[in-house]
Amino acid sequence: MQDRRRFEFAQFAELERWLNEHGVTEIECLVPDLTGVARGKILPREKFTEDRGMRLPEQVVAMSVTGEYPSDGPYFDVVSRHDADMHLVADPSTVCIVPWAADPTAQVIHDCYDRDGALIPYAPRSVLRRVCELFDRKGFVPVVAPELEFYLIARNTDPDLPLKSPVGRSGRAETSRQAYSIDAVNEFDPLFEDVYDYCQKMELNVDTLIHETGAGQMEINFLHSSAPLELADQVFLFKRIVREAALRHDMYATFMAKPIEGEPGSAMHVHQSLVSKETGRNLFSNEDGTPSKEFFWYIGGLQKYIPAAMALFAPYVNSYRRLARFTAAPINIEWGVDNRTVGIRSPVATPQARRVENRVIGADANPYVALAATLACGLLGIEQRIEPTQECTGDAYQSARALPGGLAEAVSLLRADHDLAKVLGKEFLTVYAEIKDLEHEEFMRVISPWEREHLLLHV
Repeated sequence: MQDRRRFEFAQFAELERWLNEHGVTEIECLVPDLTGVARGKILPREKFTEDRGMRLPEQVVAMSVTGEYPSDGPYFDVVSRHDADMHLVADPSTVCIVPWAADPTAQVIHDCYDRDGALIPYAPRSVLRRVCELFDRKGFVPVVAPELEFYLIARNTDPDLPLKSPVGRSGRAETSRQAYSIDAVNEFDPLFEDVYDYCQKMELNVDTLIHETGAGQMEINFLHSSAPLELADQVFLFKRIVREAALRHDMYATFMAKPIEGEPGSAMHVHQSLVSKETGRNLFSNEDGTPSKEFFWYIGGLQKYIPAAMALFAPYVNSYRRLARFTAAPINIEWGVDNRTVGIRSPVATPQARRVENRVIGADANPYVALAATLACGLLGIEQRIEPTQECTGDAYQSARALPGGLAEAVSLLRADHDLAKVLGKEFLTVYAEIKDLEHEEFMRVISPWEREHLLLHV
């Protein structure tokens, strides 16, 4: 305990030096909630230094996307029984400047603890920390790299109106798909110059930017990292960056899984591999360069547990609109090498770079939860030595659907899976499932335009 306190003191001393060097006058104290929204407080520098932490109700990290809380049931027993405060502790390694703020402002991501000093088990960072610790005990280092898709859209203040592509430098909006078009990206050069400038000032390790298939759809790739928590932090912050930059250029950026009818959905493909903590060798390859047993077991774990984890990978009713045949999104958990029709892809790579790509995850997924869940599936595969199905070498869209068709079905599968609960934590899955039930109930109260158009006078 004394060594830990010395370490924390040194970290916070370094944080104070950083704040002094940058002349920071305000601190945004951020906490990612289960939807990926940044919650917290903005404090004057003096108050932040004096308190070195703050308190918020535990419910803040465990609310629905509409800001509601379940009023009874298992959620209430876990979270709301005492309406207790959680203690927020800054992670000094996450400090970075807020490049769009008028005054010198820093942002710091915080971890959530209860009164006894234990991590709040349903806070997103806590869940990913838990999974990473399990890998560490096994002597494994998970290496991950997300590819995050999103749409730029014209400002839309009326939720009843369909979304449209924004107008670029040419004065015209995209009306056709421009996959990998450089000119289509250049239409929004001023916006992306701001995005890259913000990323540089915040020290985010973003890699390539491309135009994806949809009209106004973009993709940003993150560099491979052996620190999943740090990378999830970067995805969390990147979403803030893109939204802010888009607003400054009179448009919106959205990470909805399926924002525009007739256009492809947006995914967060996650590349993942395992490295030996002792030797630094990629455990997905044997010494002779052939795929290892761990490679196949990891795929087997993804195949077995992805259906049960779908509520974590596709967290909203809208998420399942993306997962349709022939729409650049998977409908099953087939696997294959260099095959983009499958749910689990192994890109062509050298033995040291051999990896698995989970193509099921939506861009709307919480990055902490999504990384924790996909790593949990793979870990269970290795622990149980689950053999995968035969490789799919053809069109996986011709195979049967093997993923849940909607949120209610996905939540039922999640609740029934005890293996995932052991890895991710029973309390987390209890709270998460209750929130998803609440969101689905709220959605079912809404009458859609389709119902009014096709049912009003015809049934």
